[in-house]
Amino acid sequence: MFFLKKDSSGFELTMQGTSHLASLPLKCMEQEFPNKTSHTSNKDSDHMLLPHQLHPAFYGCFDWHSCVHGHWMLVRLLKLFPNMPETNAIKTAINKTITKENILQEVKYFDLPLTSSWERTYGWAWLLKLDEELFTWNDADGKRWHEALQPLIQKVIQLWIKFLPKQTYPNRTGVHPNTAFGLVFALDYSRTEKNAEFEKAIIESAKRIYVKDKNAPAIWEPDGSDFLSPSLEEADLMRRVLPAKKFTGWFNQYFSLQSLKHLTVLPIVSDRSDLQIVHLDGLCFSRSWCMKGLANILPLSDPRKKILLHSAVKHLSVALPNVVSCNYSGEHWLASFAVYALAY
Repeated sequence: MFFLKKDSSGFELTMQGTSHLASLPLKCMEQEFPNKTSHTSNKDSDHMLLPHQLHPAFYGCFDWHSCVHGHWMLVRLLKLFPNMPETNAIKTAINKTITKENILQEVKYFDLPLTSSWERTYGWAWLLKLDEELFTWNDADGKRWHEALQPLIQKVIQLWIKFLPKQTYPNRTGVHPNTAFGLVFALDYSRTEKNAEFEKAIIESAKRIYVKDKNAPAIWEPDGSDFLSPSLEEADLMRRVLPAKKFTGWFNQYFSLQSLKHLTVLPIVSDRSDLQIVHLDGLCFSRSWCMKGLANILPLSDPRKKILLHSAVKHLSVALPNVVSCNYSGEHWLASFAVYALAY
């Protein structure tokens, strides 16, 4: 068994499970192809640049954001299991990727024409999550990696703060551009690393674009390639933004019981070798962590608490075996979603 059932409210990783999950980004973080760079060419020679030339720190795992959150997952596992068999292999690998020289090259990429919105905001969010994990780790290697990341972290924060006032409408998609998902990770980062300016900008933006929302059309979910639930991600953000009493009032108007129950129905994943359809396994994980977070702040007397907790466990238990499906379509990214769902 890769995963050990702990109790009715969650799961606990076994050492065997930890080793297997760690093996996935270890295998792909230096695997350059296949690769989706999403690079915009500005001149005829641009198409000749290889992924490792464009992004020397995060060129593996099919795309930049997957490589970033693969790094986050490895750091998270090192913190949880410092004596895991893969410890030396993980540290050796990250010592090659997160260097001052590589990170400065990553910063330069954002200075190219037409790149200010590149990886906005999904990749940005996972980068901040990686830095947050390093910031809270008392480890010599972790401290060095955290220091090396800072030029890129500051670049992304500057871009994000500049963008927030211009975002008239949120992206309510169930894939990478989802606004609420990005703001959740950014807000957690800002509070952990005590960046008051960034936190204030995020809260102001979240209230401006979400606080008046009512009757979320959750009944329309999911779309065929969703790995995020637009309605749950928004609620997961607002529980962080609003005081508990105000959030309960907002939540009551936002979700009908029918809509909430609709989201407890497991998505059908018909083909795990399909890069888009396999996203629905990720949806199971993200629904799980959102439902658990929402349930934890509802009072014991609220019937939605039990519904959400039960559904969180159900989604997690169904999705976990699929991390080991042996299809690169899911293997290059799903493990990070599994670890986040298990850890938070």
